[in-house]
Amino acid sequence: MEGSESQRNQAEAESSNSRNWDELFDIYAKVITSENDKLKTRATVELSKMSRCAPENILALTVPTLLEFLKNPSSNLRPSLQEASAHCLKCIASQGEGKLADLIGQSGGIPILLAQLPNSEDSLQRALLKCLRNCVAFCGPNRMILASNGGLQTVLAMLSYCSDDSNLILLEILSALSLVREVRKSLWGSRRVHLLVKAAGCGGLVSRTRAAQAMGLLGLIKQARHVLVDAGAVPVLIHLLKEGDPMTKLVAGNALGVISSHVDHIRLVAQAGAIPLYADLLRGPDPTGKEIAEDVLCMLAVHEENAVTIFQHLVRILREGDAGAKAAAADVIWDLLNYEYSCLVVRSSGAVSILVELLKDESLDVREKVAGAVAQLSHDEADRAVLASCGAIPRLIEMLEDGESDEVRGNAAEALVNFSLDQLLGDRLSCILDHPSFRNMRGRIMQMRASDEHIDVAVMEIDRNRANE
Repeated sequence: MEGSESQRNQAEAESSNSRNWDELFDIYAKVITSENDKLKTRATVELSKMSRCAPENILALTVPTLLEFLKNPSSNLRPSLQEASAHCLKCIASQGEGKLADLIGQSGGIPILLAQLPNSEDSLQRALLKCLRNCVAFCGPNRMILASNGGLQTVLAMLSYCSDDSNLILLEILSALSLVREVRKSLWGSRRVHLLVKAAGCGGLVSRTRAAQAMGLLGLIKQARHVLVDAGAVPVLIHLLKEGDPMTKLVAGNALGVISSHVDHIRLVAQAGAIPLYADLLRGPDPTGKEIAEDVLCMLAVHEENAVTIFQHLVRILREGDAGAKAAAADVIWDLLNYEYSCLVVRSSGAVSILVELLKDESLDVREKVAGAVAQLSHDEADRAVLASCGAIPRLIEMLEDGESDEVRGNAAEALVNFSLDQLLGDRLSCILDHPSFRNMRGRIMQMRASDEHIDVAVMEIDRNRANE
């Protein structure tokens, strides 16, 4: 299949080079000035076939004529010519990386297409809709033109009575329109958000990705998250996150993360199978994907049962992932250690021994993130004991030496200060008591603790005074 496609493209390129496009355009120009609509229709159909290999400047010259055919029907054969013109414009709109679609829009094509829709039926209607779809799919400004000319209202009205084939095209138009803020606002105000979820669940992948992006933007409205979930957004986004291409996964992952940010939806999203998919995103090569996954996994971990599953995936990444994935996983663990129940979960997951091993990883980014996680763990007495039994102290001492980044030395010093204040482990650190990084960090930590104690005393005094009033 791939070979035949390549051969076809090569043949088209050779054919394109061998043609004299100016002569062909002159022939087409002569045909369309005739009174024979059959001949015009046939020539326009041929133009559609050649549009993939024709030069952009030649295609641009045909746009005004094709729009005129759409605009001014004059005979019984005219619907066939209109259909051929709409199909040809559809093909032209997909060429030129959006430039030709923009030309169609700037030439008044969007209102012309809209005006023909109410009186169209069957194949002509589908040709008009496909042309409109390509115009808004390949050119952002055309979406504003369509929206400002009542396009959204037309699309919504047609969705209520058109056939399934036409509905699919209409939903693809809607997904492109929904990237316009005013359109999303109108969908929200008219309670048509469910159509956006429907658009994300059918049609071409690019169109579904646009709808998912619009869902994520709409989800920034707090009340809209409930509506999206009730409309079935979670399984639709899960499917895109699972089966989509890399860009679709990023968009769907971000949209699902926005929906997950409401506490009522966390369990639902996790139960739908989101955790392993975000773990895959964390493991993947895209930095944006890692950021999205880190944020969402931290949100899902609010519930302890989710955290247990998340730590299982993080441990697997720490063992098997590349440097980028390991650093991202360690960063998530670092964040999750702020949660009340996290110490028990991290100990039972087996992550501590792996983190200690990774303190010697070749990657500076991994060492920085792992040292941060270890420093956070060292604030808990039970975790300090586990860290010490895994050999963390000598490795942390080595990290104080020159050659490491300031962040690594700072994190290592923080952990070692916490060990030094432990009655059972403090004697192991006598060799570094005079190290500058250790002394600086110890002073900072003691100052912070004194400040915290002062605040606690002040709060207790305020509470006592209030009780006596």
